[in-house]
Formats: sequence, structure tokens, C-alpha cells
Amino acid sequence: MIRSVKTLLAITALLLSFSAQAGFSVSGTQLLDANDNPFVMRGVNVPHAWFTHQTAQSFENAAARGANSVRVVLSNGVLWQRTSAAEVADIIAMAKARNMIAVLEIHDTTGWGEQTASTLAQAVDYWLDIQDVLAGQERYVIINIGNEPFGNGPSANDWTDGHITAIQRLRNAGLSHTLMVDAANWGQDWEQIMLNNAPTVFEADPERNIVFSVHMYEVYPDDAAVNSYLSAFQDMNLPLVIGEFAADHYGVAVAAEAAITRAEEYGYGYLGWSWSGNNPELASLDIVYNFSNDLTPWGELLFNSTNGISHTAQIASIFTEDDDGNGNGNGNGNGNGNGNGDEDSGTEGQQCNWYGSLYPLCEAQDHSWGWENNQSCIGSEICQDIVGDTEPACGTADNGYPYCCDSSSATGDGWGWEDGRSCVINDNDDNGDTDPTTCDWYGSLFPMCQQQSDGWGWENEQSCIGVNTCNSQGN
Repeated sequence: MIRSVKTLLAITALLLSFSAQAGFSVSGTQLLDANDNPFVMRGVNVPHAWFTHQTAQSFENAAARGANSVRVVLSNGVLWQRTSAAEVADIIAMAKARNMIAVLEIHDTTGWGEQTASTLAQAVDYWLDIQDVLAGQERYVIINIGNEPFGNGPSANDWTDGHITAIQRLRNAGLSHTLMVDAANWGQDWEQIMLNNAPTVFEADPERNIVFSVHMYEVYPDDAAVNSYLSAFQDMNLPLVIGEFAADHYGVAVAAEAAITRAEEYGYGYLGWSWSGNNPELASLDIVYNFSNDLTPWGELLFNSTNGISHTAQIASIFTEDDDGNGNGNGNGNGNGNGNGDEDSGTEGQQCNWYGSLYPLCEAQDHSWGWENNQSCIGSEICQDIVGDTEPACGTADNGYPYCCDSSSATGDGWGWEDGRSCVINDNDDNGDTDPTTCDWYGSLFPMCQQQSDGWGWENEQSCIGVNTCNSQGN
């Protein structure tokens, strides 16, 4: 009996060790992918929690421009509508299909201690609640435990002890993913709380698999400030990523080009904030205009400067090499090819419209997601469960999402939720009139503001557009 217990413990330890090695890991200042090759993040933040219907196209456009990673805003339900496990599974699949690594973060924790926010412990509760969709994705997913989870009020001990407890809870539950830890002071670490305590937090992780994240805004106005912070982490031999930054913040200049240049010099990753949808007073932080693929001045700097994403990003080797390191991948950043199948080839070349994103149907399996031809594929039975028998009757909108069959939009934003997925409210009533609560702004749907007629506004935790501004398109 004792020998059997010892054998079981040994097997368990071996399995845990294998699990820990199955995904990303860190070595010194480097983040290593599952093939033990260095991976440097060059990507963007996408605000999924607030603009769920824009996520698929945002991923597509970012990948097409060369991004190798995407940090995704999720919600645990404390401040915004909770992001379901099914949504998270979809987000992971969409990122994998486009050869991008997904960094998942809970945004409700922002500024805890200085404003109403989720605690870091509540964020951990969320990750444990959706553990089933995270398990097995260690090669493709990094868990950013909580976004800017401490404002300017909490102490260094609050930040340090809070993260140590969070990390140990996640590890004890069996999550072996690389974990990303945000700095104190709304991510900007002007008190250097993370800088001074990062080694303690790193050593408290039994897997030593932590990446630290600083957010660079007005606290970093020049190259000296940027270089001082990044070089300090380099000297400590710890991994760091600039998890958020932009060219200005509330009109105050940020040394974004210095951040891009210094990150390249030190081999650290960076993720620009954010693809689109910022409040009007922060519109300059949008990387593209109105969820299009047209770069703003900030987007031009982020992607097209000398050390920008388009010139320096390298796709993770797990997408371009097999387990032996042999180059077999397509490396094109887009897993949505149409294939070349004919009528006699079964599922070959066929696709599934999964929540508005196209994925190839798997040839080798019907019951689950798979990985074939260096891209995600979906089993035909799962696809049928999502599509169902109602979609042909309800119809499909131009953006690929189904029209809602039964529900209406309670918020007037043009979207509903049926059968575990987003659906589009059909804008035409019996008389063929357009729903006045929604504006089609150059191909993207936005709710009409109720408090103003001109310009852009912010109502019900989302951007809205005045009716006069909506009607001015093309004038």
C-alpha cells in the first residue's frame, strides 16, 4: 500500500512536470514558447468585453498587419457583463487560427483600492471558474491575472502579498500557464512597488513562470524614464512586457517611440493600447479608426515605425514548426483559408461560421476542436450545434453573425444573445424602416446616444453616436 502511494505520487509529480513544460516558460529575461524558442510579444490590446461583436474582425486585421499576440479585455462580471467560458474558448480559437498568442486579462480589477473594482481574489475566482477552457491551452494562452489591480492607495505589501496569494491559488488548482502580473499605481509603477518586489513574487511561484507587465503612459514622458525602468528589469534578469502604452494619455505626451525602440533593444515585448473604441477624450489612443483597418497616427507609429510590429514581430514557433522544430507551418498569420476540396472529399475545404468567424471543418474528427494543417479546425457536429436549424430561417447579417430569432435588444445597441452567442437585431421592422437606436457607422454598428444629438458620447459603459453625426456620413 505504501509503495503504491509512493508510485502514485511519483506519477503525479511527473505529470505535473510535463504539464508545466507543455506551454510557455521563462528563462532569465526571455519568454520561451512550447518549443523552447524565444518569443517576443509584438501585439495590441482588443476591448472584447465592451465590443464583443468587433473582436473577430479586430483579430483578423491585427494579424494581417503582423501582430503575433493579442491582449484581450475580459470581465468577471463585477463591473461589466461577465465574459462566459464559451466566449473565452472562442477567443482562444480565433487567436490560434490567426497564429497569435492570446493574453487574457480581467479588466474589472483596474484601480482597486482607489475606485470601485474587483479584487484580485475575485479575478482568481473567475479563472478557476473557467479552468476547463484554459486547460490544455498552455501553448497558446498567457493569463494576465488582473489588469492594473492596485491603484495609488494600496501599499507595497498589498501588491506583493495579493499577487503571491493569487499565484499560489492558481498553481494549487493545477493551472501551469505563464502568468502575467501587472504593476501597481494603475500599472505605471511610479512608486516602483513592482520593480522592488518582483523578485519576491517570482520566487513565490513554484513554477518560476511569471512575466511582469508595466503600463507606460504619462509617467514615461521621455527615453530616460523608459530606459531606466526596462534596464532595471534587465539587471534583475527578469522577464518584462510593456502591457499597455500609447503616444499620449489625456493629452500628455508619452515616449511611445522610445518604448518601442528600447523594448526591441532589450528583447522585451510590447502590446499597444488599444485597437479601437476608447472614450472620446482618449480617442487618440485608438490604433485604428472606428474598428476599421485604417491606422491612426498612433497606429502608424506602433505598426510601421522602424522597430514597430510590422518590422519586428515574429510568429511563435509553435505555429511554424512541429514538435521537432521542423518548419511545417504556413506562417501567414491567417488560419482561415478556403481549402481546395471538392464534392468527393468529405469535409476537406469546408468551413464553419463560428460566431461570425470562419474556421475549416476538421477532417479527422467530428466532436471537438482540432488542429490540422497548422491551424484550428472545428468538428462538424460542434459546428452544427452552434449553427442549429434556425439560422437559415433567421438569416445571417453581412458581418457573418446570425440575426436574432426571438430576442430584442434591451439596451438598443443592435445586438442580442441567443443560444450562447451574439446575434444581430434585424434593423428592419414591418414597414422596412431602419431602427433609429442603432447607427451603421461606415460598416460598424454603434448605439445612438440618448443624451446628445451631435458628436460621440459614452452611455451604458459603451461608445454611442449622436443622430446628427450619424446622418452626416458622406457629407
